[in-house]
Amino acid sequence: MQTEMSFDLALKIIRYAEKLEMARKYLIARQIFRSGTSIGANIREAQNAESRADFIHKMKIAAREADETEYWLLLCKCSAGYEDSEDLLSHCTSLMKVLSKIIASTKSKSTV
Repeated sequence: MQTEMSFDLALKIIRYAEKLEMARKYLIARQIFRSGTSIGANIREAQNAESRADFIHKMKIAAREADETEYWLLLCKCSAGYEDSEDLLSHCTSLMKVLSKIIASTKSKSTV
């Protein structure tokens, strides 16, 4: 589930970053592109983790990237002259919740 969500978000992020580039918002576009596409890459890495601790670590990296993406999208939302980012924010928030639950449930399994 998180793999599909992160892939879908990455595709939307790519389109959004392209719109920002066309509007000459290069710095924000690059930041959003980097963090927004990194989420899914880290989730995929986690699925090939060598241990439960490695899985948790990689999922935490994905969660941090999602948090950073949310930050950049909030900046766009609150700044004049930026493309609407509300849909992306909603998608990002949902993914962050899923990642948080996965991390918490995996941690609880390792302490049992």
